[in-house]
Amino acid sequence: MTDQPILIAGGGIGGLAAACGLARKGLRSIVVEQAAQLGEIGAGIQIGPNAFHCFDYLGVGDEARAKAVYIDALRLMDAQNGEDICAIPLDEPFRARFKNPYAVVHRADLHGVLLNFCQASDLIDLRTDHKVTGYDQDGSGVTLRLEGRAAITGRALIGAEGLRSPIRQQMIGDGPPRVSGHTTYRSVIPTEQMPEDLRWNAATLWAGPKCHIVHYPLKGWKLFNLVVTYHRDVKEAIAGRPVPRDEVAQGFEHIHPRARQIIEHGDNWKLWVLCDREPISNWLDGRVALLGDAAHPMLQYFAQGACMAMEDAVCLAHAFDSHDDVEAALRAYQQQRLVRTARVQMNSRLIGEYIYHPGDAKAAVRNHVMKGMSPEDWLNQLAWLYGSNGLEN
Repeated sequence: MTDQPILIAGGGIGGLAAACGLARKGLRSIVVEQAAQLGEIGAGIQIGPNAFHCFDYLGVGDEARAKAVYIDALRLMDAQNGEDICAIPLDEPFRARFKNPYAVVHRADLHGVLLNFCQASDLIDLRTDHKVTGYDQDGSGVTLRLEGRAAITGRALIGAEGLRSPIRQQMIGDGPPRVSGHTTYRSVIPTEQMPEDLRWNAATLWAGPKCHIVHYPLKGWKLFNLVVTYHRDVKEAIAGRPVPRDEVAQGFEHIHPRARQIIEHGDNWKLWVLCDREPISNWLDGRVALLGDAAHPMLQYFAQGACMAMEDAVCLAHAFDSHDDVEAALRAYQQQRLVRTARVQMNSRLIGEYIYHPGDAKAAVRNHVMKGMSPEDWLNQLAWLYGSNGLEN
């Protein structure tokens, strides 16, 4: 059975990263994707040094660096009065401490780097238009059931199909994800359309009561990524729905005009309602394991969703390389990842509440504490996260 491939459900960043990692260890995989073609929706994402550690481990570090925009700081602004709160410098001391940079990149570019590796590898079989319906297993292998297609058998199955993973539902049965009520609107605009006095080489967050605005450059400064979020207490999960600019601007009357004008410059806004799940203590069922958002979906506020999926991939590859027994490998993978990913899930919620969205006294406390932190304080605060690839510190 050791010559059988490892099955990976989901051809997003997590699934492709897992295939890359396994291939680097000489292990075959079959990646099945529901969509008719492999690609990524969305816009920009932020990638910390821990993500670059993963790129290097997966063998695509140089390619990933070539796609990234290297920003100077993580900049926090008070959206109500337009004043600076703090900036975390991402300069040489930051890179020296964490051995890699912090950058921003278009999600499709990052996915493309992993996809190119997979397409060039004889050990990776990519299959599109394959809809997963469930799995069966015995002591020697796993059978992946597919809608309208013959089942596929392998020695293990990795569920990397995201927030609404069918494999998770068969394994855990915890129903739909938790709807946070936070509505996020996204737009990507040409750089010349961005107000000139806000074309900062930074990932900038304007934080206000129940709302925030984020912007940063993409694609070699040809584009700007805009993200506008408001806690509208929406109960329904929505993904990628086009909305008019007037809807995006609702509720931002109390925000400083300098920040609010960003909404007016956005085009073709699309809406997502943010969802996550509670951390769980088990992602395993024999020879089946979850990865990425299927295992630990999180809110966007720590900018770590894709990073955690890549760390999962690194850890999974290491576990298979270190254990001859499939179930032992998957147990080692889960043990290594469980606490770290739960910590990021929990911190993502807390950051949203106490940094992105507080008002009144809570906002005053945030400003006081964060203004008082030195660059060295920030390096120490972030060391647990950015100093690791999920496998080692």
